[in-house]
Amino acid sequence: MTQVLPPKKPQITLRPATPKDAPQISVLGAHTFTTSFGYSLPAVDLKAYLESAYSIPSISSDIANPNITTIVACPALSPEIVIGFSQLTRGTSEPCLEGYEKIVELQRLYVSPDFHGGGVGRMLVESVERVAREEGFVTMWLGVWEDNFKAQKVYERMGFAKVGSHDFVMGSCVQTDWILTKRL
Repeated sequence: MTQVLPPKKPQITLRPATPKDAPQISVLGAHTFTTSFGYSLPAVDLKAYLESAYSIPSISSDIANPNITTIVACPALSPEIVIGFSQLTRGTSEPCLEGYEKIVELQRLYVSPDFHGGGVGRMLVESVERVAREEGFVTMWLGVWEDNFKAQKVYERMGFAKVGSHDFVMGSCVQTDWILTKRL
């Protein structure tokens, strides 16, 4: 009897995003956002939001912004292929975060569906947390849609807890994001 072994998980490397990564981040971000949230808003609002948030010029601007660190995940054997990304964004806040010490935002934790469940998201979060700690931040926060139960569970397992909420506006659509924090 032949033994069937489970497929090996690919080795993943993380690195800072470069301008060359903008097209892949744009495609991955737009696809992931559309898959996760597209059904919940009018098509015209979705299109406008994708153009403003995930266009190549918008992503290129994020990569060049000194207040945003974009980290990409790539297969070790294909370091030019982006399979996930996340951002550490400095200088953002919400009213419910008043009184929290030295805050910084974890933004856009996106992983290609082909790599879900393989620890890529956790690797990205740990990398962003490491940068934040090195820069002296004490509290990390993020916003997660109130109806995105899967992401809420992921963040809960990573130590984040709900402290408030805010409106997330995309055109005529107003959704509620939970604000979660974690002490670094």
